[in-house]
Amino acid sequence: MPIDKTKIRKCLFPAAGYGTRFLPATKAIPKEMLPILTKPLLQYGVEEAREAGISTMAIVTGRGKRAIEDHFDRSYELEHQIDGTSKEILMKEIRDIVKNCTISYTRQVEMKGLGHAILTGQTLIGDEPFAVVLADDLCDNNGESVLTQMVKLFDTYQCSIVAVEEVPLEDTNKYGVVAGEFIADDVMRVTHMVEKPESKDAPSNLAIIGRYILTPDIFDIIRETKPGKGGEIQITDALLEQAKQGKVIAYKFKGKRFDCGSVDGFVQATNFFYNKNKE
Repeated sequence: MPIDKTKIRKCLFPAAGYGTRFLPATKAIPKEMLPILTKPLLQYGVEEAREAGISTMAIVTGRGKRAIEDHFDRSYELEHQIDGTSKEILMKEIRDIVKNCTISYTRQVEMKGLGHAILTGQTLIGDEPFAVVLADDLCDNNGESVLTQMVKLFDTYQCSIVAVEEVPLEDTNKYGVVAGEFIADDVMRVTHMVEKPESKDAPSNLAIIGRYILTPDIFDIIRETKPGKGGEIQITDALLEQAKQGKVIAYKFKGKRFDCGSVDGFVQATNFFYNKNKE
């Protein structure tokens, strides 16, 4: 049966990084498994993908990440112990994911940047458009999730899409930054992208966050992309090649995003979701 290349069916989760900003905790615990309240960051990402109508999850892992595979699996002894008790409800969401999602894994043997991590996932994605979620960018929206918003945009534009938000100019050196021409409300046709520019060199203050939709030609472009900032293969550099052909859209998403790759953002997210759950 031929693949419908106009629809997003798969979501890629790069999850091989070391999480050095959370050492020593991440010496033994993958940063993607750090919990906001009672759920690991990666589970929030998978739930966002499911809300967007995606049920095939592709996870790029690395050494010391077995806890990820164990989490998205049955735990017969634990489930036997809590069956019929008041604790059983606590397993409902993860049981639902395990039952209704296909989750596959591949390993990134060397850490060579986000572009390389995405290329490593090609064996799981194949030749079709796909979403990418970076789990340490945790997003919340009382309406549609960020990824749901982007999947709907893809239905219209059928090209690569990056989620962006405005950041202080002094923080542009932490992000990929885009510039271009707005073609609709909150939708920009990207003409220029720079990875982590200093404020004086930044083309705007619109920063890419960890939500992407990519068309499959990105894989061949990444293969031809030379290492850039930090000696890593940057997805920003590969996307710039697509942007030169008018094939990248930037979307100012609706919602709130927390940088859970930083301690400050992690604490902010914990407090936000704690207060939200009390409402």
